Amino acid sequence: MSRCFIVPPHLLKAISESSANSDVIRQSALAALSSRQDVVVKRKNCLHRAHPRSTAGPFIPAHVLRHISESEHADEASRAAALRTLERDSLTTRAHRMVYDARHVSSEAELPGKLVRAEGDKETKDNTANEAYDNVGTVLEFFKDVFGWKSIDDKYADIISSVHFGEQYENAFWDSKERQMVFGDGDEFLSNFTGCVDVIGHELTHAVTEHTTALNYEGQPGALNEHVSDVFGIMIKQKAQNEKAKDTDWLIGEDCILPGVKGVALRSMKAPGTAYDDPRFGKDPQVDNMRDFQQTYEDNGGVHIYSGIPNKAFYLVAQAFGGYSWEKAGKIWWKTLQTKVHADCTFLQFADATVEIAEQFDPEAAQAVRKAWDEVGVKSDDSGGWCVVL
Repeated sequence: MSRCFIVPPHLLKAISESSANSDVIRQSALAALSSRQDVVVKRKNCLHRAHPRSTAGPFIPAHVLRHISESEHADEASRAAALRTLERDSLTTRAHRMVYDARHVSSEAELPGKLVRAEGDKETKDNTANEAYDNVGTVLEFFKDVFGWKSIDDKYADIISSVHFGEQYENAFWDSKERQMVFGDGDEFLSNFTGCVDVIGHELTHAVTEHTTALNYEGQPGALNEHVSDVFGIMIKQKAQNEKAKDTDWLIGEDCILPGVKGVALRSMKAPGTAYDDPRFGKDPQVDNMRDFQQTYEDNGGVHIYSGIPNKAFYLVAQAFGGYSWEKAGKIWWKTLQTKVHADCTFLQFADATVEIAEQFDPEAAQAVRKAWDEVGVKSDDSGGWCVVL
């Protein structure tokens, strides 16, 4: 994909059309919506690139070089050379974060902007830049510690972020063409994008998806693409807050919604369709069951609307397992992405794959996963295959 925006198009459209909003707000939302439409073709093209899944480390292991650098039996020149090599190799074993100030430019051609904080630098005076730096680090740490995945590509790719994009720009997105995160400052309804670790986790997971399954961004594969980003975004937030599955709110982007809006978040995984209901926003259109699935041409086939169906299934699985969501449910989803999913995967195929992977844990786990998909309307038939119940 070229861009994925955390604020879905149906919400921007509702804001742009609501008579409860001022002309300025409506025009701002319309401009953001128009910008999104311009990149649909580029987004599709990006996802068809081949992405290698493995990485090779240095040929000479670090412990050998460290031993040489400290050995009494090596001369000073050899010890110094080994130490220089160790220092140079260490730069390739972590992702470097770089945060830029976009200075409110509205064109991506002018990004990234002015560098304000790089890996290892002290905090800057710009709190927004510090939030982006810290929360990107939290996301990268989660993928490495929980799944052994290094940065977005498993090769320690650097992560560039630009803050202060546009004027009162109410969105944040991952631009896969430019390979960077972009954050607006927000306006009257939506803001605080750099302060929401689940938002950053969602967006960077789109980048991870490009390097694993490369799910197409249209129809059911596109909804699964959005679903995967919500799953990992919510797990990252839960881990950052040390919350178990039964104790958390399962809300995506709750800290983006400003006071005064009749809503709690951008999306609810526990109860899709209930995140907001405001005359200036419209009502949350997400659905949580296949009986409400309809073919549509809007939003690339409803990728932000129908992602609610697998989102609810993951929530049910995590609740059934108990404990922390990333310990078992998350590992089933991660292994499914790594081994069982292809670019045109449907809900049916994805459900089937998660059950197969769950069986590797134990039969009871597989039953819990199957039951969750049943509850959202994706059911197994008597022959053992899968069907969609409409």
